[in-house]
Amino acid sequence: MLEIRWHARGGQGAKTVSQILALAALARGDYVQAFPEYGPERSGAPMKAFNRIDERKIRIHYNIYEPDVVVVIDDSLLSSESANVIDGLKPDGTLLVNTKASPEEVRRRTGFPGRIMTVDADGIAAQTGVGYANIPTLGALARAVDFPLELLAAELKKTLGKKVPERVIQANLTALREGYARVSANGG
Repeated sequence: MLEIRWHARGGQGAKTVSQILALAALARGDYVQAFPEYGPERSGAPMKAFNRIDERKIRIHYNIYEPDVVVVIDDSLLSSESANVIDGLKPDGTLLVNTKASPEEVRRRTGFPGRIMTVDADGIAAQTGVGYANIPTLGALARAVDFPLELLAAELKKTLGKKVPERVIQANLTALREGYARVSANGG
């Protein structure tokens, strides 16, 4: 079973991308869970979202305390004692961070011994005009866990559907692919 914990601030779209990932995994035939956990429910407050993905039925229904992957959409949470993003992260797990910093710098800041991956999702979001770092971070996660990018792209199209103009859908698809292409890694 793959267990993922997302860290972000309210309004940054962690819940949305965790749901897109779950729906894409479901389309692949996996069993999935996607659920958020909020502290104070306000924009900008730290929040978590979770995913479980498995080929077999998932019979547990509680938060993820020892994730295989931690995704950090807002790198200011790296220095937040209350967020404690690496808490419980398996030593051989993966820490994926939206930041301009290198994986080596993230290792110095967090002390995490496992695999560290970084992507400048904010820069990609600005360049593609999507406005949020969640979609390029989702693309980077696809690369980190070897998830088919085209399944995510198809689910992203469905999710955005008729809610937004076609140019916005295309910008988001570009951001997803750029996140996948631009992720940097440092093994652990």
